[in-house]
Amino acid sequence: MAESPVVVVATMIAKEGQEDFLEKTLRTAIAAVHAEPGCLKYALHRKAGTTGHFVMIEKWASAEALGVHGKAAALREAGPALGQALTGPPEVQVFNPVPAGTDEQGAI
Repeated sequence: MAESPVVVVATMIAKEGQEDFLEKTLRTAIAAVHAEPGCLKYALHRKAGTTGHFVMIEKWASAEALGVHGKAAALREAGPALGQALTGPPEVQVFNPVPAGTDEQGAI
């Protein structure tokens, strides 16, 4: 049986004055993450009305692919910069999709 995809929501809050640096660091990592095996979505969002509250919405082909991502070069390289720019560790939540409705509208 094939593994199910997983969806990740990673919330990051920048320290005051580090908002632009955090966004630049995340944008730099995106191309490398998009090239990782099993990456189906890796999309950066900013909370409306804020400058430093970011959410990365991710979709991975499997929990295994997500595990590989966690050890991949893009995160290893961005990690020290993120650690300096964030108010605390990212809040990472992992979800199993529960599709409903149309394929396009009912699942990420």
